[in-house]
Amino acid sequence: MYRFLESTTGQYMTPAVKSVTRQCSMAELETLFQQNDFDALPVVEGGSMLGIVTKFDFLRIFAFTTGQMVPRYDELMKRTVGDVMTEAVVHVEPTTPLTRVLQLMVNLKIRSFPVLGPNRQMLGVISRGDVMRALKQSAPGAR
Repeated sequence: MYRFLESTTGQYMTPAVKSVTRQCSMAELETLFQQNDFDALPVVEGGSMLGIVTKFDFLRIFAFTTGQMVPRYDELMKRTVGDVMTEAVVHVEPTTPLTRVLQLMVNLKIRSFPVLGPNRQMLGVISRGDVMRALKQSAPGAR
């Protein structure tokens, strides 16, 4: 377990991450969610992360109150990720200790975090699976 205490996000993150831009339509987003079984996708433009879009964000466009007209499905599916994405996102850096990532995951009940460089450039994602792999590899006799 001592090895885990010395491990950093950069050592275990997943570097190749699928992302979308603000111009991605809800129809395109729905297809990406279905094809890849993702719960969230980073919103990236020019290599920099602008936010995140989740299945919850997608579903939120369909929520309405009795005081508003019910929009047509086709019209809602033309809306863009930029209309619904979450801009304030908890992220970590490649140098963040895995002990801190684990603590954040447990305390915030978040499945994964974007890994950003100093200028908000998207470097990868650290997920629960990545942390579990690090824990297993840190166990005595593990490979």
